[in-house]
Amino acid sequence: MPIDPSSDTPTGPAADSAAERRAAEPVDVKRALGMYRVMCRIRAFEEHALELLKAGELPGVIHPSIGQEAVPAAVCASLEPGDYVTSTHRGHGHALAKGADPAAMMGELFGRASGACKGKGGSMHIADFSIGMLGANGIVAAGIPIAVGAAQGIKLKGEAAIVACFFGDGAVNRGPFLEGLNWAAVYRLPVLFVCEDNGFAAFTRGAATTAGYGAAARAESIGLRAESVDGNDVLELDATVREFAAEVRGGEGPRFIHAKTYRVTGHTSLDKADYRSVAEVALALARDPLKRLARELGEQGVEAEIFETIEAKERDAIQQAVEAARAAPWPEPESAFEDVQDQGAPR
Repeated sequence: MPIDPSSDTPTGPAADSAAERRAAEPVDVKRALGMYRVMCRIRAFEEHALELLKAGELPGVIHPSIGQEAVPAAVCASLEPGDYVTSTHRGHGHALAKGADPAAMMGELFGRASGACKGKGGSMHIADFSIGMLGANGIVAAGIPIAVGAAQGIKLKGEAAIVACFFGDGAVNRGPFLEGLNWAAVYRLPVLFVCEDNGFAAFTRGAATTAGYGAAARAESIGLRAESVDGNDVLELDATVREFAAEVRGGEGPRFIHAKTYRVTGHTSLDKADYRSVAEVALALARDPLKRLARELGEQGVEAEIFETIEAKERDAIQQAVEAARAAPWPEPESAFEDVQDQGAPR
């Protein structure tokens, strides 16, 4: 449905549907606390990573997703172990929410042999096929055709799995978006497309470069059922994802969620984000998904100590992952010749 591209809050009938769906059911406190735990894990992982970069312990840069944690937490809460996800260059949260080992991920950021990709992928190319994480990548929109290809394989093999495809708002202006959504719609493939709209395509506001009524409207024009939701409200997201994922799993074809969120950091760990005002960031921080969920569950009678304990445990777990990564060995030089695909027989 039409979405106001200048607004940070979803509007219109589609947004009303998401809010009504969320309001129509009681809060499942146990499930909500599970998503809170995942959000804390993602937040702790990235805050530790930023500190390590600042201290010179990590090579390169990372693309933080601080402020966006509700999206992967809610989406992956409705996935089964055999389901798949495709990610972006901002993919730590997607991997952690799908069940990736924080120690293996931290080892990957350190470039150590203990890393999820043996230290060869780094932050932008983390993959773990054992949990269905088909990989992050540095090419905008590249995860879309990967997800559609995986879904085509699932359908050809008659499997029950689905694919959750994460991408940013910048991806909707690239060719793979149209090609991927069209192919998935034509063949009714089991893909849940999730546009993680954090307001910026790198350093440029999405509204400045995206014509029309936004991502959900473009998906609807291809025939997909699509809704725009508040991406900082994990309960609203969860309600929508559960319904949409069930439809995808039931063979009803692809579905599309446009999750409006906000990236409170810069595009990368080196970006000071001077193109935003202090007031704008302060407004975003007031809508922090962790604080919002804690506040709402507090109204349901959950004591503050519960949230403090969860946060402390997740921070301790990430600190242990850091120590394990520091102690892990560097890859052997010979390992550079492993995992290399070649035509014909391996050399």
